[in-house]
Amino acid sequence: MQIIDNKALLFNTRKASQITAIIPKSKLIASNGDIDQVLVNWDYDEVQLLRNLGIKEVPSPILGRYDWPGMFTPFNHQRTTAEFLTLHPRCFVFNEAGTGKTGAAAWAADYLMNQGRIKRVLVVCPVSIMDTAWRSDLFKTVMHRTVAIAQGTRKQRQKVIAGDYEFVIINFDGVKVITKELDEGKFDLIIVDEANAIKSVQTDRWKCLAALVKPTTRLWLMTGTPASQSPLDAYGLAKLVAPNSVPRFFGAFRDKVMLKLTQYKWVPKQDAQQVVHQVLQPAIRYTKAECLDLPDLLYATREVPLTPQQNKYYDALRKQMMTIAAGSEITAVNAAAMLNKLLQVSQGAVYTDDKSVVEFDVSNRMRELLNVIEQTDHKVLVFIPYRHTLIMVENTLLKEGYTVQTIHGGVPANKRAEIIKQFQTEDDPRILLLVPQATAHGITLTRADQVVWWGPVSSTEIYLQANSRAHRAGQVNHVTVTHLQGSPVERRMYAMLQNKIDLHQSLVDLYKQVLDDQV
Repeated sequence: MQIIDNKALLFNTRKASQITAIIPKSKLIASNGDIDQVLVNWDYDEVQLLRNLGIKEVPSPILGRYDWPGMFTPFNHQRTTAEFLTLHPRCFVFNEAGTGKTGAAAWAADYLMNQGRIKRVLVVCPVSIMDTAWRSDLFKTVMHRTVAIAQGTRKQRQKVIAGDYEFVIINFDGVKVITKELDEGKFDLIIVDEANAIKSVQTDRWKCLAALVKPTTRLWLMTGTPASQSPLDAYGLAKLVAPNSVPRFFGAFRDKVMLKLTQYKWVPKQDAQQVVHQVLQPAIRYTKAECLDLPDLLYATREVPLTPQQNKYYDALRKQMMTIAAGSEITAVNAAAMLNKLLQVSQGAVYTDDKSVVEFDVSNRMRELLNVIEQTDHKVLVFIPYRHTLIMVENTLLKEGYTVQTIHGGVPANKRAEIIKQFQTEDDPRILLLVPQATAHGITLTRADQVVWWGPVSSTEIYLQANSRAHRAGQVNHVTVTHLQGSPVERRMYAMLQNKIDLHQSLVDLYKQVLDDQV
C-alpha cells in the first residue's frame, strides 16, 4: 500500500468493484486478472469504509495528516498507538508503564476532535495521576484544548462537568458521586487509565462506569498489566469493551478459564491465557524493551494525599516553624531539623527527642505503592529514607503476599552481599526495600526496572547515585523512577533533586518556601 502525497492510497485488491461502488473518492487505475489497482482518497471516512471491507492494513490518516502538537516529538510507538486508537472506537491499550500512553491517547483524541468525530473526553483515573500525569501531559501535548479536574465537593465537581471543558479528569470513586451529571455531560469518548480498578462487575465503580457507556460512546481502557492476578480479571474489562466476547454471566466465564479443585480452590485452566487474549481485543501492547526510541531513564510522579492524621500533625509542625521563624533568624541547622520532621510526618513515622517513634496512618501512600508494584512486570527497588518507615512498609508488603528483602544500616556486609546476589540471580525476592543513605553506592541491581521513591532525600548526590543502582551497565530494560509525594515539602524537594540543585545549600530558602505553602 502506497501513500501518495499524504492525500491518497494506492494499492492492489480483489475488491475494486466494492470499493469504487461505496467510496465516491476512489477509482480503478489498472487491472491484471482478478487483481486490480485502485486509488482511494486518504481520509477518515474512507479508511473506516476500507477497514469495514476487511482491508485491515490501511493506515489511519493521523500518520500523515496531523501536526502532532506539543512540547515534544512523539516516539514511534506513540504514533502507532495513537493510530490504533483512532481506528478502534472501543479497545484496549496494554502498553507497559512508562511508555507514554497518556500522550498517545491525548493526540488521538485531539485528532478525532479535529475531524469532528468527538467533542468531549472524560478521563477516569486514580487520584494520584489526575494532575501529575493527565493534566500535565495534556498541557504538554494538546495545550490548545481546555482541561479541568472534577474533584472536591459535589458542587465543585458539578461545576466542572457543567463547564465548557473539552477534557474532564475525574477519579474512579468520583464517578459514583456525580453519575447523573456525567451521564448528561455529553462525553463521547471515555478513557479509563489503570483500568484494573474496574475489573470486577460486582463493584459500584464498574456499574457506574458501565452506565455512562452508550452504544455510540468511544471507550479506551488502558493498563500495563491486564489480568495480572487472575484470568477472571479479564471478564469485567471485556464486558465493557467487547461484551459479546464473553458469556453473559460471570459464572460461565469462570468455568471457561478456571478449574475447580475443591469447594474453595480454583486454578487457571491450561488454555486460560489464550482465552483471556481472545476476549481482550482489539488491543495494542508495547513493552519498554520494545520502545527503542525511549530515553533510558523515565520519570513519573504519583500524587498521594496525606491522611487526615498526617495533615493534622503536618500543619501543627508548620505553625511551630512559623513561630520559630518569627522570633529569631533561621539557620541551616534549624531549617534542616524542622524540614526533616515534616518529611517524617509525610512518610509515616516521626522520631521524638527521646528516640521513640510515633507512627502515622500512611494508607494512601501504601495503596499507591501497591498499585505501582502491580503494574510493573519486572523487579522493583523502593527507596525509603527512614528505617522505621521501611519496616512498616515491609510488614505490609509481606501481608500482601510479596517476596521482600531489606537493606539498611543495620544489615551486615555479608548479609547485604547475599541479598544483592539473590536479587540479581533468582526470581525472588521481587521487591527490595532500601534506605538510600546506606545503599546509594557500589552495588548493582539491574534486575529491577522500576525505582520507587517513598519520599525524597536531602542529598542530590545520594538521589542520583541511588537511581543508578538499576540504571547502569547490564540493564536491558528501560528504567522508570517513580516519586510518591503528598506534601508541599516533598514536591519542592523532588523538583530540586531532578534539577540537580544542592539542597544543603538551599535549606533556608526551602524552609521559607514551605512556610508559605498550604497543605
